Amino acid sequence: MTGRRVVRAVVFAALFVYALISLYPFLWMVSGAFKSRSEILEGRFLPRDFTLDTLTQTWGRLHFFDYFLNSLKVTGLTVLGVLVVYSLASYAFAVLDFPGRRILYWFFVALLFVPGITMLLPVVILEKQLGVLGTHIGLVLPFVNGTAPLTVLLLTNAYGSIPREMREAARSDGASEARIFWSVYLPLSRPAHVTVAVLTAVPTWNEYVLTRVSISDPSRYTLPLGLESLISSEVPRYNEVMAASLIIVIPVIVLFLFLQRYFVNGLVGALKG
Repeated sequence: MTGRRVVRAVVFAALFVYALISLYPFLWMVSGAFKSRSEILEGRFLPRDFTLDTLTQTWGRLHFFDYFLNSLKVTGLTVLGVLVVYSLASYAFAVLDFPGRRILYWFFVALLFVPGITMLLPVVILEKQLGVLGTHIGLVLPFVNGTAPLTVLLLTNAYGSIPREMREAARSDGASEARIFWSVYLPLSRPAHVTVAVLTAVPTWNEYVLTRVSISDPSRYTLPLGLESLISSEVPRYNEVMAASLIIVIPVIVLFLFLQRYFVNGLVGALKG
């Protein structure tokens, strides 16, 4: 019994140290967002003269509100597209019987092992041919497509965990397939949909590579590109870089904290299914 307690204490101490190491850059970023330009160069961890000027100047003078709206637009459309398209596809995989269903399903799942970066050049060429390169729609379409494997896996498992007797009972009451999907499967799998929404929104909000390659018009910049413009300036103001990073990360933290209960339940339920 004593040996087990020692092991638990060692594991707890190791995890605590790891948590501190992981949190240190984030805490430094938060601290730097409230420092002046001269103070951040002193290397002090805590701000001596706490100020909100850096945040307000970064938000206003550097057009971060426009970048914020662009990021919100791209992320919102991506999440909407993913939920609409892949909830229907996953319902078909989990519930309906059609030729090649299992083969097509495992094909989608196998795409999880394809590195996304390998598709960058084909995506750019295709978008140029379609005339959407450099637009927000040109970002949304690849983002929606890129979430297909994980989303189909999670939602198919979530739908498959719902007893088929409920579908048969609805069919016997005269409900159509669309009605069964809308009234039975969607409400019962709400945590899984929240999980998919969070897993889609966070990487879309933070996406840099495809956005950098596609977008050249500053009026269409998203927040990561706005942050890059600060870092790549001739004389970077590190307090403004910290403030911009904080502006980018706050919506993600708020989203996760607000939906944490649904996120965890949906992830556990989908994996069990």
